[in-house]
Amino acid sequence: MIAAILFLLAAVCLVASLLPLLPFGHGLIRSFDFGRLQAIGVSSLVILAVLVVGLNSMSLIAAAAMAAVAVVIQLVYVVRFTPLWPVQTVRFEGDSQSEPTISVLACNVKQGNRDYQKVIDLIEEREPDVAIFMETDKGWADALRASLSKFRERIEQPQDNSYGMILASRLKLGEHEVRFLLNDEVPSIHCVAELPGGREIRIIAVHPEPPVPTRDTLGRDAEILVAAKHARDEPLPVIVTGDLNDVAWSRTTRRFLRISGLLDPRQGRGMYNTFDARRWYLRWPLDHVFHSQDFELVSIERQKFVGSDHFPMFYRLALTSRNANQPSPSPSRDDYDEAEEAVEVESNRSRKPAGSDWES
Repeated sequence: MIAAILFLLAAVCLVASLLPLLPFGHGLIRSFDFGRLQAIGVSSLVILAVLVVGLNSMSLIAAAAMAAVAVVIQLVYVVRFTPLWPVQTVRFEGDSQSEPTISVLACNVKQGNRDYQKVIDLIEEREPDVAIFMETDKGWADALRASLSKFRERIEQPQDNSYGMILASRLKLGEHEVRFLLNDEVPSIHCVAELPGGREIRIIAVHPEPPVPTRDTLGRDAEILVAAKHARDEPLPVIVTGDLNDVAWSRTTRRFLRISGLLDPRQGRGMYNTFDARRWYLRWPLDHVFHSQDFELVSIERQKFVGSDHFPMFYRLALTSRNANQPSPSPSRDDYDEAEEAVEVESNRSRKPAGSDWES
């Protein structure tokens, strides 16, 4: 009986490890990108249990072998988000008085969460230069208004479909607008911020659709790749941040980094799992900040629980001219072709964004 259970668990972990290798942009397949840490955990327990029981049957030997293969496959993806991997963004060791820094708070508040005070307290505690809030409806916009009045400028796009966004800045903003990149109900915020000393940077805040098992993920993937093209063509230093509804190690996010040329400061440091904040055993990194070569990392911290299903993230970056970072890999022709195909398909159809009725 024990051998059968271990064999079944190992088989499930192996299948879950192999499915994301398929080049299909469907939620049923892409959802398996998320639970890589969980697959490693279960596979490791299977191996440990087999060693305790003993390799005294073919079922147990097969279970240990399948579990080991699953662990190896998963580690290929997640090891870069551990200290075993070289950092992509170097630590800033310069003088913050002579080189400008920017702090960013990114927070998916969860539209149905009404614990406004926890988010307000976090704003007061961290005092970010730029704060970005996702899933903000009118209730959230009204609740945060007094706290955000202390910021110099605000861009508000409250919506009741879980895609509302607010960006507040203590920095002077130049060009700024709300854009709907591919879906008329999914906004993104684009702005130019002026850092101390006068240098300008571009900030792009996005919150694409989540993957669901009943439909394809082209809406999410295409919006992420459109943001990559905007970042690639941007002459200013650029920061892209938000809840991408995609894990840091997925094929879409890795393609995003290759096309945009942006860097992920978590590489070589940690995963900083932000979802699900309510369940410790179901967590993965969904809330991101990516930046151009011009920035170095001052600090990166996951914030405390604020009643949402996401933990907020707080980053501080320094704008330098040292070019000391490890560059992203160059994109291939296939990267461009698949990105253009996804954008073209999604641009030519109109549908409700996934999850727009989850908070109704």
